[in-house]
Amino acid sequence: MLRNKHLRILTVVLALAAFVPVVGQRSQVLLETTEGNILLTLYDDTPRHRDNFLRLADEHFYDSLLFHRVIKNFMIQAGDPTSRHAEPGASLGEADNGYTIEPELFAGDGRLLHHHLRGALAMAREGDDVNPERRSSGCHFYIVWGKTFSSSDLKQIGERLDTMTQHRVVMTPELMDLYRKTPGTPHLDGQYTVFGEVAEGLDVVKRIQQTFTDDADRPVDDIRILRARRVSR
Repeated sequence: MLRNKHLRILTVVLALAAFVPVVGQRSQVLLETTEGNILLTLYDDTPRHRDNFLRLADEHFYDSLLFHRVIKNFMIQAGDPTSRHAEPGASLGEADNGYTIEPELFAGDGRLLHHHLRGALAMAREGDDVNPERRSSGCHFYIVWGKTFSSSDLKQIGERLDTMTQHRVVMTPELMDLYRKTPGTPHLDGQYTVFGEVAEGLDVVKRIQQTFTDDADRPVDDIRILRARRVSR
């Protein structure tokens, strides 16, 4: 009888443990594309964007959508729901899923949460003229490819960032050194929410950003997300 009681207790403990998240484990989403797989890790300090992206993946929202905007040495973008059945050459990028997300740019102490380094995952948005709060699109996302920058270029970018972010993003010597050595898109820092990064598949991102595009930056040969699915948590 005592032995059975211990077994019951052990069973309860194991059942409860299944609901306890593993410390340090982050949510991940796998994009299976016509160019190969891209594994994305989502950050826990941008929970609104993380949870939104996971929900859309669970709902199969991204399945069969195109990378409709690709700019070499800059980024690749997807998320237009009308791209699923778009005709060749059709203009894309205007449709969305009907809502926006409050930005998650800075920590409580004012520190910028994440930079736009190569492989960064971020949400696109409408421009400041119609979206001064910098709310993110509910579905359009991009993955940074970027490039390295010279000191003189970064000085100019820093001056612009100082103005665009009301002095919240400062091009420090450390940050300047980072973007001199690490490819990215520093001019977007503090203005678009970065909520994850590429864990595996940067070679796929490289191939996509090198593809031939039309005058509207749409790939001439369609590049499609076959399936997006949660792979952890």
